[in-house]
Amino acid sequence: MIHFVEIAHAGVITEAPTFQQIGLNVLNFLLSVAGILAIIMLMLSGIFYFLAAGNEARMEKAKKSAIYSILGIIIIVSGMVMIRMINQFFEN
Repeated sequence: MIHFVEIAHAGVITEAPTFQQIGLNVLNFLLSVAGILAIIMLMLSGIFYFLAAGNEARMEKAKKSAIYSILGIIIIVSGMVMIRMINQFFEN
């Protein structure tokens, strides 16, 4: 049997995450997903380069894909660093 009186006197939830923590968790999750996708694209561009078999156009396409993947990884890592710095600024 549920005791409604005990539930009503439970008080405030003190261990609930703040909006700052929720936002930080969401951003970290999204950046992690983007990082995983960038690494997968880097691996795929290496496979495409290997399978180009001397075709210059396909090799150039694979090189551009690898460069874009590396740039994506750099942007994602810098985004994570900025988010952590901003979080530490607002925690203090």
